[in-house]
Amino acid sequence: MHRLASFDVSRQFVSRKGKLAAQLTFGFLCAAAMVGLRSLFDLWAPVSGPFALTYPTVLLATLYGHWRAGIVALATTFLWAWYFVLPGVKSFLFVDPTDPPRVVLNFCAALIVLFFAEAFRRAAHATMDQIREDAERRLTLLADLEHRTKNNFALVASMLEIQKRRIPQVELHGPLDDAVGRVRTFADAYSALAMEQDKEQDVAMKPYLDLMLQRLEGAALPPNVRMFREIDEAMLPREIAVAIGLYLNEAISNAAKYAFPTSRAGTIAVYFHVRDGKWRLTVEDDGVGEEAISHSPGGLGSKLLHAFAQQAGATHHAGPVLNGFRTEMRMAEEELA
Repeated sequence: MHRLASFDVSRQFVSRKGKLAAQLTFGFLCAAAMVGLRSLFDLWAPVSGPFALTYPTVLLATLYGHWRAGIVALATTFLWAWYFVLPGVKSFLFVDPTDPPRVVLNFCAALIVLFFAEAFRRAAHATMDQIREDAERRLTLLADLEHRTKNNFALVASMLEIQKRRIPQVELHGPLDDAVGRVRTFADAYSALAMEQDKEQDVAMKPYLDLMLQRLEGAALPPNVRMFREIDEAMLPREIAVAIGLYLNEAISNAAKYAFPTSRAGTIAVYFHVRDGKWRLTVEDDGVGEEAISHSPGGLGSKLLHAFAQQAGATHHAGPVLNGFRTEMRMAEEELA
């Protein structure tokens, strides 16, 4: 319906002559369609309602081809109906003395339809242009906000690094390193989103998640840990995509840090599946399972995962599985097979 409301036969033409030719041609095509339909109707009820089909023809021609197309459609269909349908047929002479005022009345009514159709078309297009301009402005502001957010995360991480170097107690460096890692996680999520999606409102999840996983694989995983991925195509709103990216980053960082101690080799598998319009993100490792302290219910990592799932309108589930640990975020009210 949105495309139909904004349709304009002459929009694709740049020059004034091209637009004019498109509008006039569209008016003739609308009139030709009306003539063909009226000819079929005359096989069943000849000479009845000679100008009845003129009104919808003028309306459609004006709405989608401007007033010039409406004028062409009106003149063509009106003269054709007068000559071929109105008694006497194939003549502009009037057989019935009441026909002249009826012809004038029908012509004035068709002009009124044309006038209001053109007024409505202009108002609708002006509204659509305003909505489009406002949307583009909001997207620009949103992109700027995301860029500033990413920079602010990077600034906070740098400040934490500086603060760590000033603290002589080595035992305090670990918590600060965790804080720095999580802040950089947020920055990476926004950075990947900005690089992949530009100004689009919805996010293509496959390239977005692929880029994030490539970064994580190169920066967060030790050489002894491999990554497997299986990602379906999907388009999701930006705020949900950011939350999924943050959740994925946190889950993989936790698995890489705690599931494979003492240089233990293993694999982290990432699944993003979409079924019947509902999505599910799963991060599963074949590490130490229950011994992974980062997955404890009261830990900071668990609280962050719950928060990211809530931001995405989803539910968070985590726990040991056979030969490892699974962290999963499901779209709310999803019924799993």
